[in-house]
Amino acid sequence: MAVQLGNLGLGLRREMVDEVLNAPPKQVDFYEVAPENWLKFGGKLAKQFQALTQQHTFICHGLSLSLGSPAPLDREFLSQLKTFFKQHNIATYSEHLSYCSGEGHMYDLMPIPFTEEAIHHTAKRIRAVQEHLERRIAVENVSYYAAPGQEMSELEFTLGVLAEADCDLLLDVNNIYVNAINHGYDAEQFLAAMPSERIAYGHIAGHYVEAEDLLVDTHGAEVSSPVWSLLEKAYELHGVFPTLLERDFNIPPMAELLAEAGQISAVQAKYTKRLEQV
Repeated sequence: MAVQLGNLGLGLRREMVDEVLNAPPKQVDFYEVAPENWLKFGGKLAKQFQALTQQHTFICHGLSLSLGSPAPLDREFLSQLKTFFKQHNIATYSEHLSYCSGEGHMYDLMPIPFTEEAIHHTAKRIRAVQEHLERRIAVENVSYYAAPGQEMSELEFTLGVLAEADCDLLLDVNNIYVNAINHGYDAEQFLAAMPSERIAYGHIAGHYVEAEDLLVDTHGAEVSSPVWSLLEKAYELHGVFPTLLERDFNIPPMAELLAEAGQISAVQAKYTKRLEQV
């Protein structure tokens, strides 16, 4: 990994800004934001964000680049991102391995068809993004609920894109668990097949249990016990990597949020100590 983020990250939401500015949590090493939520802000909020990025390490996790889309890449948006990253010293940029645009823009993340053609198409676009931004990016394994036109497994598709694009991986542990339940595959086997050398950082989050065989990736609840166990397995397989807690709604008070984030640190410490003893 080119940039050392530290071990523990937190997704920063707008309602947290005042609190983080006034009493920054010492245990948080880096923060993540969606650049689309901050690019066009001015006034007080822009000044507050500038103050935060001057004091702390920030990374960006994009929502609208639409890597798998048939529509042309938005070069103007990429240029805006490049300026934003420089202005705020953004350490790492990631995007979803999905798409959200075609003839128009959808406010949802749709699954890219798991096909050989889609691998080539998506990898070509990722390489173009990296060339335009003059930096490597990471792509996130996403949760999905249908697989139109599927010709291969999610695992084969993900590995194919990573190799052909020569990009990094944002390893979302919750998404692996959600997809394993929803689509009936072995989460640990999927996790073990991920290329350790490409993991830039990880996500962990909560989900909603719709039914025994249907989980919904909401980021609106506490992280479940099986996902914590899968995170431990991830560190066992790949070593300890920077990991970020996501919470997009039903956001608890900061003290509760930090207590949950602290569980990441506890698991990391456990495996760091174990690796040191090997």
